[in-house]
Amino acid sequence: MTAEIIAVGTELLLGDILNTNAQFLSQELAALGIDVLHQHVIGDNAARVAELVNTAKQRSDLLVFSGGLGPTADDLTKETVAACYGDSLTLDEEELAKIEAFYLRTGRTMPDNNRKQAMVPVKGRKIVNDHGTAPGVWFEDEQGRCAVLLPGPPHELTAMWNEGVRPLLAARTGGTLHSLTLHVLGGESDLETRGGALFQHEDPTAAIYAKVGECHIRITARGENDEDAKARCEAFAQNFYDLYGDAVYDADVPALEYTVVRLLNERGWVMTTAESCTGGLVAERVTNVAGSSEVFRFGFVTYANEAKEKLLGVSAHTLATEGAVSPETAAQMALGALRAADADVAVALTGIAGPGGGTPEKPVGLVWGAAATRDGVWVRKMTLGRRDRDNIRRRASQHALDLVRRLAAGLPAPEDTTAYTIPQVEASRTAPFAR
Repeated sequence: MTAEIIAVGTELLLGDILNTNAQFLSQELAALGIDVLHQHVIGDNAARVAELVNTAKQRSDLLVFSGGLGPTADDLTKETVAACYGDSLTLDEEELAKIEAFYLRTGRTMPDNNRKQAMVPVKGRKIVNDHGTAPGVWFEDEQGRCAVLLPGPPHELTAMWNEGVRPLLAARTGGTLHSLTLHVLGGESDLETRGGALFQHEDPTAAIYAKVGECHIRITARGENDEDAKARCEAFAQNFYDLYGDAVYDADVPALEYTVVRLLNERGWVMTTAESCTGGLVAERVTNVAGSSEVFRFGFVTYANEAKEKLLGVSAHTLATEGAVSPETAAQMALGALRAADADVAVALTGIAGPGGGTPEKPVGLVWGAAATRDGVWVRKMTLGRRDRDNIRRRASQHALDLVRRLAAGLPAPEDTTAYTIPQVEASRTAPFAR
C-alpha cells in the first residue's frame, strides 16, 4: 500500500506552526508497512485542495490529511475531499450533541457554524474523536482508494490515529506489524555502510535515522499475531547487536539519559556532574527522567575558573599552565565533583562551544570530558568540529552520558579514552599528564 500525507492550513505555509503531525504520520505509516510517496502542505483553498486530491489519489492508495476540519468558513477540506471521492455529507445528531455538550460544560453557547463539524460521510465512515469537537472521517471510492481526515491539533490526531485509524489500516495490510527502535551511538554513514544488506532486507525491514550523537534503527516485522511479529523483530535485531556491539545502548527508550538512570538504579550508584561549556545540560537531561532523584542529588556548573577552583578543587597551577580546556582540568573537575558530592560516579565537561573563543591550538568544538569513580578517572578528547553552539553542547553531553553508561554497566571505555589512577590525577595539580 502507498500513501501521501497532506497537511492543510495556511498557518503551516506561513511557518506559524511547526508541522509535527507529518513526522508522526510518516513513522506510523512506515510501521504499518505503508510506503509514503509524498508529503504536502497546502493552504485553506478548496480549488487547490481538490486539484491536489484528484492528482494524488491516482497514484496512491491512501491519503492522510491533518487539519482543515474546523468550524470556520475557510475549513472546506471535508466537503472538498468528499466530492473527490464521490461521497457527500450528512448531519450526525450524535456528534452534534457531543459538540453542544462540550460548549455547555464550558458555560458557552455553541455557535451555529460548529454544526459543520458534525457532518459525516454518507458512504464512508466517521472516526470518533474523544479528545476534541471534530470527528475524523474516512472516504473510499469504488476502486478501494481511501482518504482519512484528522484534526490538526497533535494531541487529537495522535489519539484518534491510535484508537481509530491504525486498527483499520492494520486489518487492510494483513497480519500484525510490530516495531522496535534500536538506539546506536555513531554516525549514520558508518553504521549504514557496516549494516549493508541488513538495511535491504524486506521482512523484517530496518531503516536508519540520524539523530544528534546517535542513530535510530527502526525494525518492523509482520507476523500472524503480535507475539509472532515481536519475536521476528527481536530475532532480526540481534543481527545489529552482534554487528555494533555495545554501541547499541538500548531499544525503545526516549534517549540515552533514560538508559543511564536505569543502569545507575540497577547498580545502586549515585552520579554527579561538573559542567563548564555545557552549562548544566547533562544534569538537565538526567533530571528530566522520572525517578532520577534516586541516582542524582546535585551537580556543579563551574563556568568561571574561580568556580572550578573553589567548588571542585581544580588547581590554580593547572588552570594557569594547561588552561581550562585541558585533560588535566577535566580530570580534576570530575574527581573534585566525585568527592564533593560523595557520589559513585562523576562526569565533567570543559570545552569551547563557540562561536568565538577558539584558537588554532584549541579550536571551537574541542571538548575534554572525564568520568571518575573511586577506582580511577577516564578522560576523553572530543573534536566536535565547527558546528553551532547548541549542537556542540548536545554532542558533548551525549559523550558524557555514554561514559557514565559504560562505567555503570561495566563496559570497556571507548578506544579514544585514557584511564588515569587517582594518584596521577592528584599529581596533575602540579605537573601535566604525560602525553
